[in-house]
Amino acid sequence: MKKSLFILGASFLAFSCGSTQEKQTTAKPATPANPTEYANTITSAELKDMLYTFASDEFEGRLTGQKGQKMAVEYLKQQYTDMEVPAAQANGNYFQNVPLQIMEVPKVTLSINNQSFKMVDDFVSAATSKDGSVTSSQIMYAGYGIQDGTYNSYNNLNVKGKVVLIKAGEPKNADGTYVISGTSEASKWSNFRQEFAAKRDIAKELGAAAVLFYAPDIYSMASQRFGRSSGRMALQGDAETMYYLFVNTELAENIMPNINTATETEQLDVAFNMEYVNASNTFTSENVVAFIEGSEKPEEVIVLTAHLDHEGVQDGEVYNGADDDGSGTVAILEIAEAFKTAVKNGHAPKRSIVFLHVTAEEKGLLGSRYYTDMDPIFPLKNTVANLNMDMIGRTDPKRTEGKDNYIYLIGSDKLSTELHEISEEMNKTYMNIELDYRFNADNDPNRFYYRSDHYNFAKHNIPVIFYFNGTHDDYHRPTDTPDKIRYDLLENRSRLVFYTAWELANRAERIIVDKTFK
Repeated sequence: MKKSLFILGASFLAFSCGSTQEKQTTAKPATPANPTEYANTITSAELKDMLYTFASDEFEGRLTGQKGQKMAVEYLKQQYTDMEVPAAQANGNYFQNVPLQIMEVPKVTLSINNQSFKMVDDFVSAATSKDGSVTSSQIMYAGYGIQDGTYNSYNNLNVKGKVVLIKAGEPKNADGTYVISGTSEASKWSNFRQEFAAKRDIAKELGAAAVLFYAPDIYSMASQRFGRSSGRMALQGDAETMYYLFVNTELAENIMPNINTATETEQLDVAFNMEYVNASNTFTSENVVAFIEGSEKPEEVIVLTAHLDHEGVQDGEVYNGADDDGSGTVAILEIAEAFKTAVKNGHAPKRSIVFLHVTAEEKGLLGSRYYTDMDPIFPLKNTVANLNMDMIGRTDPKRTEGKDNYIYLIGSDKLSTELHEISEEMNKTYMNIELDYRFNADNDPNRFYYRSDHYNFAKHNIPVIFYFNGTHDDYHRPTDTPDKIRYDLLENRSRLVFYTAWELANRAERIIVDKTFK
């Protein structure tokens, strides 16, 4: 972790932004704060005005690292400067530089039992791994590659430093029910979005040198995604020490002919030789981070997030990303202005508020991962909660007509029961929006809990709420434009987030984390 952290304790107030914050809090009002007074400064008119700029053709779809994204971060910086909301970093810079690389297809040669296999045709690398080689006379077959409370593929199987072969899915009983759930309902281990990462991580924790993942139903998709130069991005220096390959049926059966039916783990006498050479182009993008210091517990922070990037220009068409995630971006700006107005009136929040606009969300949540995993400006142990807004300006066409005053909430109860209760209370007290939890189930096939920037906070056991209006026909299309935003709904949802942040920042005690990430 880079040392861009504020020094806490007595010296906390002495950083470069300190004088600005002191000036903001000199006046002490005679009357207590009324949060509605400040929530009402969040207006549909201002949201619309900002979004028509932020999601305009001029910003060229805000593709990470490109001209439009650079224009977007300058726009955000100017907004905070105009509002007199200071930068979060001690050096006064609003930009947190995020070192990235565009990965080209690695050069991989692979032979098994002296038979050569070809990249893309037979296998693809599903991870950004370090240059290196693996040579072994054995491959460990670990079945489904699962470690669960009721089932462990790695019992009596030492895979440290070894090549491991696993397959997609999960085991079933003789009656057709699933072993793990005990019912006809599949568990997370049958959901590709989740098993892809979970099985990889288990093998990595056990020390495997390389993993061969046999998933025949999705191999064609995987070969298209990972087998060509598609601008896939990664954080610089973020190469894995373990190699993770998708393999096709021919290659898998060359190692283990009965892999489709075999359930017992086995040590196989198979010669494996692989050479792996990476290729990448490096560049830098930016997170934008602004800050309002708390008056009583400044070391404790509430982090509000939205991603500033989108899909750029494709085939001559601008992908404006008005909803995704221009809506969340301008909401944060309006919320920041509301808190700043409170500060000017002598009602600074007790805890600090961090306004974090992250880059490269569309490329794998990279900007938020850089903040949480590599360079948190504020210690994660002092981060009370993360409120993340990603697509909050439209409606889900699948909903019943006329039932549009809603927001989907995801994650509010997964780490802190208290956060969920506060969220419900703030809505009931101030907004009366329908809080819809249909995507919050652990077995939700969409896996939205793992697909936006809050995930990088949640995995560190920081309570989160993900605010989301659902997908629509314009999702990741050039037709996601500002004229289609429901600014009345965007105003309501932004105010709800403000009220929740206000309560988290001003309550007497920090919220309790009573659950763990899973």
